[in-house]
This record gives sequence, C-alpha cells and structure tokens, in this order.
Amino acid sequence: MTGRRRTRSSSPSRPSRPLRATLLAAGALAVCASIAVGCGVVPGVTGGSGGDSITVMTWAPEETAATNKPGMPAMAQAYARWVNSRGGINGRELRVLTCNDHNDSVDAAKCARRAAREDVVAVVGSYSQHGSSFLSPLQGAGIPYIGGYGLTDDEFKSPFSYPVNGGQPALLAGLGEELGETCGPVVLVRPDTIAGDELPVLIGAGLERKRHAPAVDIRAAEDSTEYSAHVSQALARASSDPAKRGCVVSALGDRTAAFMDSFRHHRDDYPKVRTASVLGSVDQTVIDATGGPSGPYENAYVTSWYPASSDARWNAMKTVIREQAFDDNRINPSDAGVQTTWIAYNVLHRALEALGDGEVSARTVRRKLDDGLEVTTGRLTPTLSWRFGDLLAAVDFPRLINADVTVQVVRQGRLVSARRGFVNVSKTLESAASNSL
Repeated sequence: MTGRRRTRSSSPSRPSRPLRATLLAAGALAVCASIAVGCGVVPGVTGGSGGDSITVMTWAPEETAATNKPGMPAMAQAYARWVNSRGGINGRELRVLTCNDHNDSVDAAKCARRAAREDVVAVVGSYSQHGSSFLSPLQGAGIPYIGGYGLTDDEFKSPFSYPVNGGQPALLAGLGEELGETCGPVVLVRPDTIAGDELPVLIGAGLERKRHAPAVDIRAAEDSTEYSAHVSQALARASSDPAKRGCVVSALGDRTAAFMDSFRHHRDDYPKVRTASVLGSVDQTVIDATGGPSGPYENAYVTSWYPASSDARWNAMKTVIREQAFDDNRINPSDAGVQTTWIAYNVLHRALEALGDGEVSARTVRRKLDDGLEVTTGRLTPTLSWRFGDLLAAVDFPRLINADVTVQVVRQGRLVSARRGFVNVSKTLESAASNSL
C-alpha cells in the first residue's frame, strides 16, 4: 500500500447553475422535525435528491454522556456550502442531511432508515460505534458508506463500506509497534464495550511484532467520570519492572481528558511512567488544556491516520473552514473526526465528478467506486481505491485499503511527527486477524 501510485488531485469543476426554490429545503426541515433522532440540512442549500441537487447524509453522536463528534456534521455542512458557492459538482448542488445517533444503536438504525427514505446517494464522513445497526439498513437500500470513522469491525467487512483510513485497528497496531521498541510494561486502559474488546488484541499484535509482552488490560465504564482507581492500578502495573520505563495507554475517546486529570495527581509517585494514546482520544486542544509542556502528555506517543494538524497538507481544509465556518466552534481542524470527514467528502466529490452529467444515485456512486476509481487526497493518505486487488489480506478487515499511520510525539507541548512519513501496519493487522480466529 505504501508503494501505491500517487497522482495529483484534480481541482473541483466550477460550472454555475441557478439555485432552486427554498421551499424544498423548508419541507425537508419539516420532515426532519417530525423524526425522533436529531437531524438537519445545510442552511441555504436547497433541492431534493434529483434534478439540480445531490443529497447525502453525515451522522455523529452529539450531546451525549460518552464520545461526541459534532465537528463531523458541521464539517460536512461547511464543505457543502463551499462546493455550492462555486457552482456545485457538475452543476448540481450538494445537499447535506445530518443526524444524531446519540451513541445509541436504535437511533443509529433510525438515521440509516431516514437516509433510505430521503434517497441519499451516500452516507459520508460519519461516526458511530453501532455498525451492525446502521449498515444493515444501508445495505438493504443499496447506499454506500464512505469514509466512516473506522470505529467498528463492520466498517471493514461490509461491501457497502468504503473506509478511507485504517480505523482503530491501524492506530492500535501502530501504537503497539512503537511501544514495543521503547517501553517496558505496557498497560492499556480502554472502554468496557464491544468495540473496546478489540483493542487489547490489536495493540497486542503490534507489541508481539516487536517481541514484547502483551499489554495489561484495564477496563473502564464508557461513561465514567472518575478514574482514580484505574490510574492507581495502571501506574502500579506499568512500574512493575524497575529496570524499564513502563507506558500507560489511554484509549478512552472523550474520556481520556478525565483519565489524565486523575493521572496527573498520581504521576509524581511514578516519574518514569510514560503515556501514549491514539488520535481521537488526544489532540492538540487536549494537550493545551492540560498544561502543554508541563502537562501529563509531554513525551507521550500518539498514533494517527494522518499527518500532524500543523502540516501544510491541511491548508486546503483550513481554508474551507475559515471561509465557510469561521465562527463555528464545533469544528476543530486537529480533530481526527473532522479530518476524516474532509477526506471522505473529497472521495465523494471525485466520484461525483467522474459520473459527469449522467445519473447520480446510490447505485451509480457505488459502481464508480467499485470500478477502480482512484482518489488522491493531497498526500494526506495514500491514493485510495477499493478494487479487489487493493484490499488488505486480513480476514477480519477485508474492506481495509489504507493501513498507513503516522507516529507523533508531544514535544514542548506540541504534537509533532516522531517519524518521517507513514508507517504501514498491514502485516501487523493480518497477524491480529489470524490470532483472533
């Protein structure tokens, strides 16, 4: 995958077409208000799924007691405003519906069923931990799922899923490889959920590849607000070998900040212990909020799917945010969810451009992706393509095409690259898959 040919991305076409009447958008809002799950449409964007507009959906949990990703639907809306301000895609307006899955399997399924009722051509750049709930309705309606966050195994198994990154599997496998070279005892603190149950296997595969002992597995309730007992246990286990510097890995999503709050109060007793995490649990705003250079993340390793948020390759995304969502504090350019949504919409854009003036539907979008469409992302990822030959040879992740991660480290309070370029973890993921059989 690292050897895949990279090509220069094409620029969006900019034909113009008059806007349609706003009555259709008002009707969509009325329908939305009658549905139990939270949803919306892009302000100022009109039209239905046919004619002069193309309708897609983006969903994510918001205002819940667990992980929230409001920046992802907000980024989708900003992207649509940006595209439509330039004449749309092949002269068609892009219309974005949004939905709140509330971190709930029932509401995730409702979002998917609404996507089918609204005749969307794709669900794009979304986040949900309930893959088994939403993918079945999407498959029944023939709707492709482009660029999900990669939180569940289902996203790497369904033939209707088109992932743009390696998901949690790649992040944990890459982190395991890095810690296997630099750490003594490794302790993993993770949510006590079905998705969380996969994490010890994945980080363990990376550790095993470097001939390191498996990680100690400590589980925490997904909605915990206090972690003193977990911290004490983790620090004690990480310090069990006085000759080696142990590492504590927090993979708790939004709850990582609460975990580190407890961690800082105990760390003085264990000065040798180093921390590590994955992007999505830690970003630059979290590091800043916890003290920067004097905080608990200093010298911490963090794996990501993408380059550091300070990298110039993100400038195009930042320009769109600045132009279309300057005062929207939901959108954080360093958030892995926002970044994934940006890349997913670039994939959608390329697929729609390739369809030209022909039929645009869920079927034609899916066929275009299946037929070997190659999408470049400004070197934020390898060139993306979902042909059979591009798929990873791993039983558990048959739809995974991008096994590249970056390794970053916190230095002087800033998240910077620890290694040049990407690290490919495909062999480690294949090993993890075989170990889980």
